[in-house]
Amino acid sequence: MKEILFGAAYYDEYMPCERLEEDIRMMKKAGINTVRIAESTWSTCEPQEGKFDFSHVDRVLDAMEEAGIHVIVGTPTYAVPAWMVKSHPDVLATTVKGRGIYGPRQIMDITHPVYLYYAERVIRRLMEHTAGRKCVIGFQLDNETKHYGTAGKNVQEKFMKYLREKFHNNLDEMNAAFGLDYWSNRINAWEDFPDVRGTINGSLGAEFEKFQRTLVDGFLGWQAEIVQEYRREDQFITQNLDFEWRGHSYGVQPDVNHYHAAKSLTIAGTDIYHPSQDELTGVEIAFGGDMTRSLKQDNYLILETEAQGFPGWLPYKGQLRLQAYSHIASGANSVMYWHWHSLHNACETYWKGLLSHDFQENETYREACIIGRELREKGSRLVNLKKRNEAAILVSNEALTALKWFGIEATAADNGKIFYNDVVRWIYDVLYQMNVECDFLWPESENFGQYKMIVVPALYAAPDKLLEKLNRYVENSGTLVATFKTAFADENVKVSHEVQPRIIKSCLGIRYHQFTFPKNVRLSGEILHEGMDSGRKECGAHSDCIEHKEYSEGKERKELEENGVDVDKEMKKLDEAKVFMELVIPETAETLLAYAHYNWNGYAAVTRNHFGKGNAYYIGCMTDSGLLEKILRKALGDAGIEYMEETRFPVIVRKGLNDFGKNVRFYFNYSGREQTAKHRCADGTELFTGAPVKEGEEIRIPAWGVKIVEQCQTAAIV
Repeated sequence: MKEILFGAAYYDEYMPCERLEEDIRMMKKAGINTVRIAESTWSTCEPQEGKFDFSHVDRVLDAMEEAGIHVIVGTPTYAVPAWMVKSHPDVLATTVKGRGIYGPRQIMDITHPVYLYYAERVIRRLMEHTAGRKCVIGFQLDNETKHYGTAGKNVQEKFMKYLREKFHNNLDEMNAAFGLDYWSNRINAWEDFPDVRGTINGSLGAEFEKFQRTLVDGFLGWQAEIVQEYRREDQFITQNLDFEWRGHSYGVQPDVNHYHAAKSLTIAGTDIYHPSQDELTGVEIAFGGDMTRSLKQDNYLILETEAQGFPGWLPYKGQLRLQAYSHIASGANSVMYWHWHSLHNACETYWKGLLSHDFQENETYREACIIGRELREKGSRLVNLKKRNEAAILVSNEALTALKWFGIEATAADNGKIFYNDVVRWIYDVLYQMNVECDFLWPESENFGQYKMIVVPALYAAPDKLLEKLNRYVENSGTLVATFKTAFADENVKVSHEVQPRIIKSCLGIRYHQFTFPKNVRLSGEILHEGMDSGRKECGAHSDCIEHKEYSEGKERKELEENGVDVDKEMKKLDEAKVFMELVIPETAETLLAYAHYNWNGYAAVTRNHFGKGNAYYIGCMTDSGLLEKILRKALGDAGIEYMEETRFPVIVRKGLNDFGKNVRFYFNYSGREQTAKHRCADGTELFTGAPVKEGEEIRIPAWGVKIVEQCQTAAIV
């Protein structure tokens, strides 16, 4: 791209009064160069079957074209019009809860032939209307597409065909793979295949969810083929992939395999929402950005992120700017808000845009004006940033689904309950706070060898070939870090009868036979005391949050106590086994941490094994994030990955290589107090002030601020 796209979703259809001319004036003042339209307004574009009205689309395109503002057109297929459901009620998805009732969005069966007929017609009419417009730079397929739990008769018939193909029409093979003899669930004739919504068999249930994810791949691929017929070569095709939702974007999306879905796109896109105010850490921005960039190993688009968002997310001064550059630092070529103006009715009334309900300038809008001006002046130094990371995290939708069926639910009240994404984020968040940037890999990825270290969180269900690939990765000099619940079941979620962890025990040099929930289990080992005497200090940004405490290195116990740290109490948090523990028996591996418990003291908790030319770590229990950091530090050392040991959260450092062949370093301060960081890079210039920055110089970063340094000379790599 030639510039960073800076913009917002714009809905002329929703306006309570005539605003278009004034909105464009305010957009131009704010430096808005792109709007996204049409993706949620099918009933406006086609108010009755076969009767089309694109007047809102036309007037926005005309106005934006005259103003020199780019437009991304979304296909309007994610919310069906009332007339369709009235005539064809069975287009609504049948789920485990039964048939849906019209009203909410995303309640249709994306495989239903009637729905697809009408969807194709409105897409084609919209494309005929918009693809030739000069201002239209690309198309978004649908919106945050998922399978919506569709499990009606036609979906289950497709699933049965899918199973017949997978198992070569061999029922005995399928029954054995899924263990259907249990509780008389065995299926002895295809015509007897039961309604899968009622299954209690995790293998069959997980396979159905895997199949449902393929429906999304097919649906987006089908839309892409239609759009492809009309788009110009200079127009892109994207989709706003989203994440598991826990009140904000959190983890790997359970209902879509992003790696597969992205294959039909010319550029990956995403929506990222996150906590703000005192809870703003930047980790969701980085996580979602790193994952989306990794889909095609290239730049991507932020199609939606918050401006004001929920009332509790109204950003502090400086935070909107901090957030914008956080997206760009991960390789985003756009920052687009949902949405331009706040709605005056309907269920998203209080999800506020850049403008509030009164349409007047406000603090958030004025900060957007600053961002827009900076991007207009310096955006060419930040667009198309390329990253070359040495660490990666392997994620798996199949493991996620399996651990939804077989989640880790501790019996002790203080041990909590965790699922797959909890383990993924446990790993990612610690690397993020250490300023170790990483990419993501999927089981089908072929580029394992380009990374010095791969972390594998809770890979519960995995095919043999993937585990064998991990063995080869270590043998060929890679550093592997695997956690508990890895390599326990095969790709059909059938627990292996081999010694655990299956297959990769070769590179790990361990085995285990039992596991339990830790109760008052401490950990022991020299690694506990490496790099620090003991204790913690507050990071000064999020003092009430355990995850955002800094470990204090080289501090004497007395000094810590003088600073109000209860060393014994804090150390107890550090050296406890949490939530889940496997009783690991080292074979060729060395023990880094053992269970310091009168009954479990013969077992290892964390091990390290030399295998071939590489090293493999196994983390057999959940730990405090600070202890995980110590383990990862050791692994990073084995991998030969350098990082800024003296700089960590709330100062976050990200880097990239720009179009001018120069390294760019972002120094972010996710706290309400000024922070400092050493510039550990060649001499450069602060991007916005032009001030010179010498190697080793201390950079002062204001509260909720960012400093960006472009190095002076060109570089071959990041």
